[in-house]
Amino acid sequence: MLLIHNRPGFVDDLTEEERTALFADVDRIMGELTRSGEFVGGQALADPSTARTVRGVDGRPAVTDGPFAESKEQFAGYVEVDCESVERAVEIAASWPDVRFGGAMEVRAVMHDGGAEM
Repeated sequence: MLLIHNRPGFVDDLTEEERTALFADVDRIMGELTRSGEFVGGQALADPSTARTVRGVDGRPAVTDGPFAESKEQFAGYVEVDCESVERAVEIAASWPDVRFGGAMEVRAVMHDGGAEM
């Protein structure tokens, strides 16, 4: 799974030309992954301000607004791919346009029922 991390609202800071290029690159990559059969699924996430975080506090669940991560970057979405190797997944992540604008892509295996991936 390729986990997309970037600053909330970073797209709003881009010029119209940069936005157009960014979305064109995403469309191109998604087309390539679909044609190669590597694309499994993916979604963007709503703005972090709409999130709620549930943590255990004194043995009970406590709910707070937002993700409140100690970072300027927030989890923004994911792309699930089925690749032959971790190196191929890293190659796809490195080509993701958000990376050019200071975002990050985390590459992590999805655990299946047996957990043999560990």
